[in-house]
Amino acid sequence: MKLLTRPEELVLLAVWRLQDSAYCVPIREQLMRVTAREWSFGAIYDPLDRLEKKGLLASYQSEPTQSRGGRSKRIYKLTKKGLEALIEIKSVEEAMWEGISKPSLKKQL
Repeated sequence: MKLLTRPEELVLLAVWRLQDSAYCVPIREQLMRVTAREWSFGAIYDPLDRLEKKGLLASYQSEPTQSRGGRSKRIYKLTKKGLEALIEIKSVEEAMWEGISKPSLKKQL
């Protein structure tokens, strides 16, 4: 598998965490809460588009809601390929971090 960019990885994880509530606004809120950084909507939509083109996400339009002025939401879901990508990313990260502890990193400061 081709490795993902960090924003793609984080967006993919946010979609997995949010499940049926995965549309741009809660994805952005999740990312801002976890990273403690501001995320523009463009910084969310660009990775969402790339991940969908790669076949890692699928999307559909929700029913229009009154709370959104009659507009629908684009809901994102992980595909089987997207779930496999998350599993592979987790394995790669665990292998890269193996044997490295926070105290050993702090010694380098």
